[in-house]
Formats: sequence, structure tokens, C-alpha cells
Amino acid sequence: MPADISVIEARKGNQRAFKKLYDDNVNLIYRFLYQFSRNPDQVQEWTQRAFIKAFENIDRFEGNSKFSTWLIKIGLNEMKSDFARIKDKKTVFLEDENYDSAVSVEEEFEWKQDMKWLLEELDEFKKAVFILYEVEGYSHSEIGEMLNISESLSRTTLCRVKTRLKEKWINSRGKYD
Repeated sequence: MPADISVIEARKGNQRAFKKLYDDNVNLIYRFLYQFSRNPDQVQEWTQRAFIKAFENIDRFEGNSKFSTWLIKIGLNEMKSDFARIKDKKTVFLEDENYDSAVSVEEEFEWKQDMKWLLEELDEFKKAVFILYEVEGYSHSEIGEMLNISESLSRTTLCRVKTRLKEKWINSRGKYD
């Protein structure tokens, strides 16, 4: 994947290139991180720290993925470190397992913006996989890179989350209509 011209220029210290990278990605990262906290100050803090770390380490960005993929990974790490401090324990992610196939989910269940309440009970890992794939449109390989998991674990997790959300949605019909 060829490196974005803005990244190349930012590596050279070009402030306009930094600004373009910021402008192109700030809404994306903020919107993604907002799914984990409804505190706009906290989300803004994670977003700012992600950009600061990205710009301080721009030379470490290899260009094997999109800049936004790398930036979201940094933002997730900032969020996880805060949650670890708050809870005084580390966030535990599922161990990488090899799954041959995923459970199928009936087509009638579709994600809709007004169904965000379904995500409330999900842990950070499952919520991240779901949002990155269904809302932000990242591929399973990109999600795997962001979360340091295999592509197959991303697929399996998404399938299980969709199954769980569908069950929750079916069981709650009438309550939220």
C-alpha cells in the first residue's frame, strides 16, 4: 500500500501535512471512541492523546495499513490504559483461537442507529470489533491489526456478537418500540 502523501510530508515535519492528517481523521476517531464513553471530555482526551502519540511516532508508521487504522489502534490503547487505571486491572481480551466456521445469523436482524442500546452490555473488545466492522466499515484483517488478534478471531467475535445482539433484540421486542 503506497504511503499517503500527507504521512510522507508529516515525517518531514510539514505542519500542513500534520493538520491534514488531523482534519481527515479527527471525526472518525472521536466518533469511534465515543462508543466507549458518553463523557465528551474523556473522549476528547483519548482523541488528543492518540494524535499526539501518532505525531510523535509518525516515523514508526510503516504504511502497511491506512493511517486511520494505526490511529484507531493508538486511540484504543489510550482508552484501555485509562480503563485499566480506573479499574486497577487490565482489560482482558479473548485469547486467539482458530475457528473453522462462524455461526450464521439470520438476515432479518440488521444494525440500525436507533439500536445502540443493544451494545450496552458488551465488553470493550466485543464492542470494538462490532463497531469497527459494522459502523466504521473496516475489514477483519484491519480489525485484527488494530486489536492484535487474528482475522479469524475478528470474524468469529463479530458473528457471536451479532447472534447475541439479535437474541437481545428479539427478547426485547415491544419494550423499546
